[in-house]
Amino acid sequence: MLQRFKRIDGITVIVLLMLMGISILSIYSVTHGGDDKGMHIQMLQYYGAGFVVFFGLSLFDYRLLVKYALYIYILGIIILVLVSLFGTVKFGARAWLQVGSFSFQPAELFKLILILALSSLLVRLGRSQLRFWRDVAPLSLVALLPFGIVILQNDMGNALSFVVILVGLLWIGRIKTSHALIGLLIAGGAFGAFVYSYINYHEKTTDFLSGAIGREHFIKRFDPWLVPERASSDDSYQTRNARIAIGSGGLSGEGYLKGNSVQSGKIPVLYSDAIFAQIAEEFGFIGAAVLLLLFFVLIHRMILFALECKDKAGPFLIIGIIAMLMYQILENIGAYIGLMPLTGITLPFISFGGTSVLINMASMGIAMSVHLYGQDVEEELPAPAVYF
Repeated sequence: MLQRFKRIDGITVIVLLMLMGISILSIYSVTHGGDDKGMHIQMLQYYGAGFVVFFGLSLFDYRLLVKYALYIYILGIIILVLVSLFGTVKFGARAWLQVGSFSFQPAELFKLILILALSSLLVRLGRSQLRFWRDVAPLSLVALLPFGIVILQNDMGNALSFVVILVGLLWIGRIKTSHALIGLLIAGGAFGAFVYSYINYHEKTTDFLSGAIGREHFIKRFDPWLVPERASSDDSYQTRNARIAIGSGGLSGEGYLKGNSVQSGKIPVLYSDAIFAQIAEEFGFIGAAVLLLLFFVLIHRMILFALECKDKAGPFLIIGIIAMLMYQILENIGAYIGLMPLTGITLPFISFGGTSVLINMASMGIAMSVHLYGQDVEEELPAPAVYF
């Protein structure tokens, strides 16, 4: 055990500590003068628990999690159903379970559960090439079941992350190129048709979303993104002001605790999913670039862990975690520079939130476990091949 502890990757730990420092400083900046002061202390406590989880899972053999992934998946589905029945509504989504004074978001946890389940199934299939009806379709159903449950909870951000994880794992699982291209064409066509309909037939589309399927909450997300001129001032208030803050940061920023938009309270719930606006305004392009560089280093280290792993399950787990993190980073930042719809998804390791920090740290712990245990069992991985 001690020998494995000594082999924990120091660069990864340093990057996580730096992300913790950025998070606590950012949260202090946006909460120190108001009713939410003290949240940086809570975040420090969350990170303390997160590092315990990180080191604990790092020293735990990830192959046991893969072995019992099916049972973990079933338990996760049951918890998601309980959220639909008894969950607490926050920010328009029924996505939290409240236990006394403690609340957590099961959909965040299920992202990690889905990675385990799909990785386990891919290892059990042991295919050199995935077949559509016997492999791709069942794997897709495993992801689409929780996707449907979470969409019904109005939590679009986490629901879409399930699809991204599925796509990432199907790709490394060696889906046929022809199947991948067909899937991309169908998804791209459906997305293009939706965007075209939303812009050109806005009233009919929004009537369908709000009336037929009862998703008026989605309109508040799509309007500021696709038709900002039609969005109400309330719906576009957060993204518009966040974009102003990001742009006003310039090269080096306005200075810590000196951001005009950030310190004047023009952006609601800055400590949550809009935290990137504080970094960009007060630290400028340089600060934002440093943050993205830290994310890059973290992902690069995980790729190295996957390349050195001799066990089949390890690379699947790591690619799933990378897909999850990259989606969250791109979606969160993209939403506040006008490239993506606002879904309320947090910026990994930076935004305030106990569930988010614990799940992200647990993910890094599993990735580190692959680094520590993945070379114990040598297995021949199937050679990459392309079939049409």
